[in-house]
Amino acid sequence: MIQQKIKQLAQAYAPDYINVRHHLHANPELSYQEFETSKYIQEHLKRYNIPFEVKATTGVIGIIEGRNPQSRIVALRADMDALPITEENDVPYKSTKPGIMHACGHDVHTTCLLGAARILSETRNDWEGTVKLIFQPGEEKNPGGASLLINEGVLENPKPQCIFGLHVNPQLETGLLSFRGGKIMASADELYITIKSKGGHAAAPHLTADTILIASHLIVSLQQVISRNNNPLSPSVLSITSIQGGHTTNVIPTEVKLMGTFRAMDEEWRFKAHELIRRQTEFLVKAMGGEADLHIDVGYPTVYNHEGLHEYAKQIAKDYMGEEKVEETEVRMGAEDFGFYSQAIPGCFYRLGTANKAQGITSGVHTPRFNIDESAIEIGIGMMATFGATANFQ
Repeated sequence: MIQQKIKQLAQAYAPDYINVRHHLHANPELSYQEFETSKYIQEHLKRYNIPFEVKATTGVIGIIEGRNPQSRIVALRADMDALPITEENDVPYKSTKPGIMHACGHDVHTTCLLGAARILSETRNDWEGTVKLIFQPGEEKNPGGASLLINEGVLENPKPQCIFGLHVNPQLETGLLSFRGGKIMASADELYITIKSKGGHAAAPHLTADTILIASHLIVSLQQVISRNNNPLSPSVLSITSIQGGHTTNVIPTEVKLMGTFRAMDEEWRFKAHELIRRQTEFLVKAMGGEADLHIDVGYPTVYNHEGLHEYAKQIAKDYMGEEKVEETEVRMGAEDFGFYSQAIPGCFYRLGTANKAQGITSGVHTPRFNIDESAIEIGIGMMATFGATANFQ
């Protein structure tokens, strides 16, 4: 049986891929700069006799054909970029790049897909269909590597019937997986606001418009605009995360800059909110005597797990792992550019448990002490290979 064969190979190859993960972790690269990572992936695919092409500069797209290649086409995706974070872990495979770290587990995702690729290549006579491997750049930064790959035709020639992606979960114990259907992650848009006036002496605010005061009112006002207009049954979040302006105690600055993020679980409300943000910013700042420049950098859409594919994938996972090892993923206001894929074709984005509380491995993603229990890599490889070899969702 193919599942049992995959499980045995994942166990046998796991030590090799722990070493792969160490290499990737020690050599992180930022979004859209994954040049050496891309070469490393290409070398592995050549070794596995998997044809590939390069898209979006550093993305690597591999194709594995089994028996009857047109009978079904499944895509498996892994992101591969790191974050601008200085690592604080004291491990032999610690980042060698100052200020850059695999703090979101993309080294793990890439490792799992490389391991799955090897297994799928070696077992290609045991399964039917075609598996498209998507090693994707730039998940951490707009416009999102997924959007670039889709624009370059990654979901065509051949067109996948469905796509699977995994993500580490440092709050879920190793040995567990989690799934959820429907909307599971929010859209993410970036807000950039500049408030301007002629500035002036702090002792004579009546002779200018106080950009600091205007910014303060605008921050509070935007929170109210969102909270009082959104349906409370569909969550959204607006957070202003940066305010920059002024340099001394007795000068009202000519300019104050705000940055922030807006997240939503409903695409219709998302763009309605954009208009409310624009209108409130323009009217409030003007009413208080200033001028406003607003830029909304439209980012990732919501991640939507196709309900039918989700139920199908969850059952495959239960068959592979055991029913007691499969849990339900919580809804998150975080964002993922997997949403671009899942808005285009049926998608399933699931979580791989990587925590080990007994060993103190619990730090969250995007933190300088993030790490994983590496026994999770065997599970990640096996599960991705199983989806590739068996998923047949029409």
